[in-house]
Amino acid sequence: MNALPKTMLLGLCIALAACQSTQPDTPAKSAQLNISEPLLAGPEYAQLLNGDTPWTGADRVQVDDQGLQLLDAAGNSLARHAGRFEGLDHRVDRQGLLLATVERKRQQAMLIGLNAARAWSQPLYLPRTAFAIEGLCLYRDSAHNDFVFLLGEEGVGEQWLVGSQGRLLGEALRVRGLSLPPQSAFCQTDDASGQLYVNEESVGFWRYPADAEAPLQREPVDLRQPFGSLAHAAAGMTLVPGGLLALDPEASVLHLYRQNEAGWQADEVIALDGFDEPERISARRSAEGVELLLADERGLQAARLAWQPTALSQAEPIVSLPAAVETGPVPSLGDAADDPAIWVHPRDPAQSRVLGTDKKGGLVVYDLDGRQVQDLRAGRLNNVDVRSGFRLGSKRVDLAVASNRDHNSLHLFAIDRASGVLRDVGEVATPLSEIYGLCMFQDRQGTTYAIANDKDGTFLQYRLDGSSGQPRGELVRRFKLDSQPEGCVADDRSERLFVGEEDVAVWVVDARAEVPAMPEQVIGVGGPVYDDIEGLAIYHGARGDYLVISSQGNDSYVVLDAQAPYGMRGAFRIGLNAERGIDGASETDGLEVTSANLGGIWNRGMLVVQDGRKRMPEGTQNYKYVPWSAIADALGLD
Repeated sequence: MNALPKTMLLGLCIALAACQSTQPDTPAKSAQLNISEPLLAGPEYAQLLNGDTPWTGADRVQVDDQGLQLLDAAGNSLARHAGRFEGLDHRVDRQGLLLATVERKRQQAMLIGLNAARAWSQPLYLPRTAFAIEGLCLYRDSAHNDFVFLLGEEGVGEQWLVGSQGRLLGEALRVRGLSLPPQSAFCQTDDASGQLYVNEESVGFWRYPADAEAPLQREPVDLRQPFGSLAHAAAGMTLVPGGLLALDPEASVLHLYRQNEAGWQADEVIALDGFDEPERISARRSAEGVELLLADERGLQAARLAWQPTALSQAEPIVSLPAAVETGPVPSLGDAADDPAIWVHPRDPAQSRVLGTDKKGGLVVYDLDGRQVQDLRAGRLNNVDVRSGFRLGSKRVDLAVASNRDHNSLHLFAIDRASGVLRDVGEVATPLSEIYGLCMFQDRQGTTYAIANDKDGTFLQYRLDGSSGQPRGELVRRFKLDSQPEGCVADDRSERLFVGEEDVAVWVVDARAEVPAMPEQVIGVGGPVYDDIEGLAIYHGARGDYLVISSQGNDSYVVLDAQAPYGMRGAFRIGLNAERGIDGASETDGLEVTSANLGGIWNRGMLVVQDGRKRMPEGTQNYKYVPWSAIADALGLD
């Protein structure tokens, strides 16, 4: 029997997922739709205001031949911005209104605000796109940054940052391009859950993560028959807490979906008798059910729906902290940046350096402003660490060691203590077949060690010696975890070694070479830490030490006490910095932290993380810097 083509198998899997997610699990409740009179023939686009507003009696916003208008329930204009527009989305709160539309003459997306005094802001125009804008929608993230999504007809789209903290930016910033389904002209976002909903006219409705740092992955909400419940087409949609309402214009019906923990469940299909291919819809919750605005070729119709979906409880969002600095890109394309280390200048902290691996080609050195100062093409270096005061011949140098995947070796670099310049001083061979992670340890006698691991879970500890002028390594200890590790960090003060088993847990062992390694669990995978466990770092505070973990599975960073019982101190994400035009960090591999006073915003130290997805604009991977003071303030650390 011939195997089915992969594309067909994929399609069947998607279809089955859609069918499972949209089958009702309870009998239909016969929601009643009551159409109001009269029909409004003028408006082309309209949306009900949802939430508290600063204007008494404000009911909706609309686009008509008068321009953009804020109206009360009787249709009286409360504010008007003249022009010719198409498309509409909004966000409203007690501070005012944000509107997104397309200015017809310019053929450009436009954002404009209306404050509590009903004064319009200066319009913010996005640069003209290379495609005709078929649809747009706004998204407001948990850090109160405002974005607009633009949809093109041929499966293209874009996400732009347009505002922050209730204010429009002086210039919109392109966040990323989007690969979307063709025939997409309608979108909506759920701010609370960070989801983007997009139609594909002849196929169905799709859900994507709206956060710019999330991967662009889609899930079906509903598909056309026989794979879902849609009879003909997918058009406009709208969200209410716990519910999704979507139109099939060719069948002239309204589909209702309820949200549960498993996804969206098809609830009812409401016939829209008397409508002529309704394509646009707006909704808001009321005490009696849901208020609607439905638009077809004839105009705008108000309606009430006796339907009460139940909103799911949302987890409290993880605090988001902006990156203060980003480095230049690593030289190699693709998944290239991996692990940073921080070298602290012994006399002039402002001249300290960040070392970042380019795992496709070498080691890159940056200053505290993120500027590249060195690029050492030394091979596929994966992880790197630094220790000071290493004797190399007759001199004392600071030493950086990296895991070299080309040669399965320890690659050593001497750091000039005056200039911070690195030079290659050679390699130490290892018997590892797939060298991976690496960290360093310096015991109380001043002996320097490098600890490397293999993907099979093996750890090798080497005593390093440079007294001859040529660095050498002596294997002094070996131990093993059951599955793949990578990140590790040694706490020189307490002589303990923390190691990360990516899909299992963080473990701690005695770092001393002469002591058998007996792993004890610090924290396991399953929340607040999500696999993969990646970078580990130790912050030495004046009153306590903290272990920082890269929880790659949910793009967060977890902080624990570095002493037993390893109490949880909190978690945070690194979000975008709208003021400085720096994107957030996600899919982080390695990280490093220092408590040294490096001056300025780094007076309590700094955290450096690898950024696995470069956005705003899209580009080659790099590293992000965050002041430790921001982390301490957010998590209430000493």
